[in-house]
Amino acid sequence: MAETFRSEHDLLGTAQVPAEALYGIHTVRALENFPLARRTVHPALVRAFGAVKLACARTNRALGAWADDEPKADAIERACGEMADGLLTQHVVVDLLQGGAGTSTNMNVNEVLANRTLEILGEPHGAYRRVSPLDDINLHQSTNDTYPTALRLAAIRLLHVLEERVVALQEAFQAAEKRFAHVVKVGRTQLQDAVLITLGREMAAYAEAFNRDRWRIYKCEERLRVINLGGTAIGTGLAAPRQYVFRVAEALREVTGIGVARAENLVEATQNADVFVEVSGILKAHAVSLLKVCTDLRLLSSGPEAGLGELKLPARQAGSSIMPGKVNPVIPEAASQVAMLVMAHDHAIAMACAAGNLELNPFLPLVAACLLEDLDLLANADDMLRRLCVEGLEADEARCRAHVEGSTAIATALLPALGYEKCSALAKRAQETGKTLREIVVSEKLMTAAQFDELISAEAVCRLGMPRAGTTDEHR
Repeated sequence: MAETFRSEHDLLGTAQVPAEALYGIHTVRALENFPLARRTVHPALVRAFGAVKLACARTNRALGAWADDEPKADAIERACGEMADGLLTQHVVVDLLQGGAGTSTNMNVNEVLANRTLEILGEPHGAYRRVSPLDDINLHQSTNDTYPTALRLAAIRLLHVLEERVVALQEAFQAAEKRFAHVVKVGRTQLQDAVLITLGREMAAYAEAFNRDRWRIYKCEERLRVINLGGTAIGTGLAAPRQYVFRVAEALREVTGIGVARAENLVEATQNADVFVEVSGILKAHAVSLLKVCTDLRLLSSGPEAGLGELKLPARQAGSSIMPGKVNPVIPEAASQVAMLVMAHDHAIAMACAAGNLELNPFLPLVAACLLEDLDLLANADDMLRRLCVEGLEADEARCRAHVEGSTAIATALLPALGYEKCSALAKRAQETGKTLREIVVSEKLMTAAQFDELISAEAVCRLGMPRAGTTDEHR
C-alpha cells in the first residue's frame, strides 16, 4: 500500500509530510538539508527536551495560557510528559549534526509534541490551528534557551550514571588491592626495574586515581545547573512575560528533581558555552586515567611467557586467526579506544565553544553530539572494564617472585641494613655473576636468610619510609 502524505507549509512554501508522522514540515526540511552523521540526536537530549517543554507548558498554564481550553492544556502536558519518559524518542529523527544552533531539533520536538497532543484530543495530524507547534508548544521559548537547557539537563543525568560506574570501578580495584596485598613484585620506573612494591599497592594507586575522577565528575553538576531558560532569543526574555522568566526555572526543578537555577545574567549564559569545555575537560581527565590504567594492565599481563606476565587477565576470546592459543587483552584495548576518542572529542568541543559569535553559539549540536556520546562511552567502558577484567584479575605469584629474586631492584630494600655503597657493589656483582642478591648476601654472611626475607616482605616494602637506625618506631 502506497504511503499517504499530508501537505504542510512554512515561509519557504509547502512540502509533503508522511500522513502518520508525528513530525512536520520543519523536520522534513532538516532531513533534506543535513544528511551528515546519519544518526539521530541522543535519546537523553530528547527526554530532556520533553522535561523542558513540560516545565514551560506548566509555567504558561499557571500564567493563564489555554485558560479557556483545559483539555488542550491537559493534552499538551501529557504529551510533554510522554517525551520526558522516553515514549516519543523515535519520532525525533533529525540528524545530530545540523546548522541553526539546534533549531531543527527544537522544531522536530515542537512538531512531535503538537501532533501527539492532537492525537490525544482526537484531531488529525497537522491540524495546527487547534494545536500549533510554535504558538502553543514553543510559547515564550526559543531554540536558544531550550536547547542549551536540555543539553545541560541531559548531561547531568548521564553524569549521574557515569559517577556510579566510576565508583564501581574504583571499588573493584580496592578489592584487588586486598587480594594482592601479600604479592611482592618489582616496581618499575621508565620501564626499568626500580624498587620493590606489592601488586596490592599498584591496585590501590589505580583505585585512588578513579576516586579523584569520581569527585571531579560529582562536582560537574554544579557547572551545569545554571540555565538560561526564559531568556528566549538572546537572553533578554524577548516576547516572554516577566513572571514567566522568573518562574520557569522553578518549574523545571519540580519536573526533574534537579536543582537547576536561572542564570543571573541570561545574556551571558546564552552566548557563552565555556561550561561545556570545563565539563569535557573533566571527562578527558577521566579518559587519561582510564588509558593509563589500561596500558598498565596490558603491560603487566604481557607475554605471558615472554613478557612481564605478572597479572592474568580473564580470557575473553581467541586472539588470533593464525596464532593458536593466543589470547589478547581485548577489554583494556577496547576501553583504551574509548579514552582516545573522548580526548579527540574534547578538542572538537573546545573548538565549537570558542567559535560562537556575539550573542549566540551556533555549534551546540556538535557539542551535544560529542559530550553526550562521551558520557555514554565512558560509563560503558568503566562498566565493561570492571565486569570483564578487573573483577577477574589474578596474580601470577610465582612469576612475581621470580622477577623479585632475579632483579637488582631488590638491592634498594637492603639499604637500611647495608648502605648505598655496599648495595651498589652487590648489585653489580649479581649482574656479573648471574647469582641472585639473596645468594650472595647469605653466602657472604652479610645477613641471614630470615633477615633478608624480612627486608623484602610485603610489610617491609609497603612501609612508608624507613625506620630510623637503632629504633623500631616507624613514626619517629
